Amino acid sequence: MPTVSVGRDRLFQALGRSYTQEEFEELCFEYGIELDDVTTEKEVIRKEKHLEATTVAGDSEEVIYKIEVAANRYDLLCLEGIARALRIFIGKEKIPVYSRREIPCESILQINVSKETSQIRPYVVCAILKGVSFNGANYNSFIDLQDKLHQNICRKRTLVAIGTHDLDKVEGPFSYESQALKPQDITFVPLKQEKSFRADELLEFYRSDLKLKKFLPIIENSSVYPVIYDKNRTVLSLPPIINGAQSAISLRTKNVLIECTATDLTKAKIVLNTMVTMFSEYCDSKFEVEPVGVVYPDDRQFEDCAPEGAFKGKNIYPDLAVTVMDIPLAEITSPIGVSLGVAEVIRLLEKMQLHASLNAANSVVTVYVPPTRSDILHPCDVMEDVAIAYGYNKIPKTKPKCMTTGGQQPLNVFSDKIRGEVSRAGYMEVLTWLLCSHEENFAMVKRKDDGVTAVIIGNPRTSEFEVVRTSLMSGLLKTLKHNIDHRRPIKIFEAGDIVLLDGTRDVGALNNRRLAALCCNVTSGFEEILGLATRIMQVVRKPHEPANADFIRPSNVRFKEPEFFPNRQCYIVYNGKQIGCFGIVHPEVLEKFGIPDPCSFVEIDVEALL
Repeated sequence: MPTVSVGRDRLFQALGRSYTQEEFEELCFEYGIELDDVTTEKEVIRKEKHLEATTVAGDSEEVIYKIEVAANRYDLLCLEGIARALRIFIGKEKIPVYSRREIPCESILQINVSKETSQIRPYVVCAILKGVSFNGANYNSFIDLQDKLHQNICRKRTLVAIGTHDLDKVEGPFSYESQALKPQDITFVPLKQEKSFRADELLEFYRSDLKLKKFLPIIENSSVYPVIYDKNRTVLSLPPIINGAQSAISLRTKNVLIECTATDLTKAKIVLNTMVTMFSEYCDSKFEVEPVGVVYPDDRQFEDCAPEGAFKGKNIYPDLAVTVMDIPLAEITSPIGVSLGVAEVIRLLEKMQLHASLNAANSVVTVYVPPTRSDILHPCDVMEDVAIAYGYNKIPKTKPKCMTTGGQQPLNVFSDKIRGEVSRAGYMEVLTWLLCSHEENFAMVKRKDDGVTAVIIGNPRTSEFEVVRTSLMSGLLKTLKHNIDHRRPIKIFEAGDIVLLDGTRDVGALNNRRLAALCCNVTSGFEEILGLATRIMQVVRKPHEPANADFIRPSNVRFKEPEFFPNRQCYIVYNGKQIGCFGIVHPEVLEKFGIPDPCSFVEIDVEALL
């Protein structure tokens, strides 16, 4: 969960009163956030720089509150958002209305997008904050919000990168390009530097920068680099790495251009909306934002950003759209377990920054979701806000009227019985990760990725978790490798799920329960695995059915499994359907996993036996 550090005195000033620590903790609890820690600015600096307490310069003892907020509440990632939300919650402020400044179509500042940007970061959204009044505190908050968004929804700038520029130092219209120019043809002075760098030199320069070096892999292998120019070909930024020094903002900046380049348009719009709604309160016209037109070379239009009237025909940002949701009153109150009237529900929603009204004809509550609340996606989210505003601790504890007892799913009951049977055969159960590396799932077991079977992780945390496993084999072989010094034979098994792509499912994939067993000995152990497969097929048959001895089908030239030794593998057939296979593991597979002894392996689709 993100933690936001805010100055206590400035926060209390924004809330209009002072609180004791206990009172503020109670207010946070009521709103659904948490006061995680109380420290001082001096202590924060000491910890960040790993200094001794006596060596910290200055004598600032400003009290810092560290507040933990929900990961999807991007509007609470800065002091402005927290203070505004709490003021509305305690009734000191009405819900603000965010709007775009109405200006003639020909006066709208424009950014032109080149076709080549589709190769690397295809989208850009922009907005302007006019007449901003910065001071030291809100300027730092403005910068901190960008950093927190970069770490959160922007996924370390891979999905969205935010750039902020002093509009008075540059001249529109602007252009967003990834030209056929070579990266070394882009030259500019980066932020906080005095020397001009070529783009390729700049990336080398930042390899030693602790903050920026982690963003270099996003574009360094690209044949073209994204760049934003102004009318005079001044470089505003090289996203997602660094802005140009020419357009750097400062405390004297009055007009701020915010641009977000992205690979995900939806997240870019959320990020832009968050930035402008949080800091438009410092503009001359409070909560009013000047729009920017984005023009694509192929005339792409995104309807939710191209309103009627003077702006028609352009992509205009920010959209600041209000989402309207019609929700039956019962869907809000029933899950909470408290009988609430319409007026009370509307009042509670208003406390959570959600305008609401009643459609009396059919007892439906119409909820208006502002651009700050991108976390509201479903009626359940609205219900949760009502429950928070009402107070979870006020909801009475009740027993369900129908005291029915739940039970295990049939698949789990069946799996437990199969596990018991395999363990009685002398195998030890292991549990392995559902995720594995792409190499382990395919190349190391002599299989090819056909692109339509495995679920690939889009943003893996490490190279070990790149794909959801499509077989239990690699997990058992890895377990064997780490226990290779144990006495032979080593007999292990696992009953677990694999995941396969399936376009007929609403989530695009399905879980499939499998049973796998591995026998490692100084001999192949083929008889061991055959005996285990035979025992499983015997115990799963219905009592009134005769034993089926014809469940084994040897593989042939056309149909064979590459992970097994040729002519030492068989398929398991049940009710005319192939449900598994077993055989002697191929020596090349064992070599890749570092296993010196022969192994035999069986894998069966448990669901097909149920």
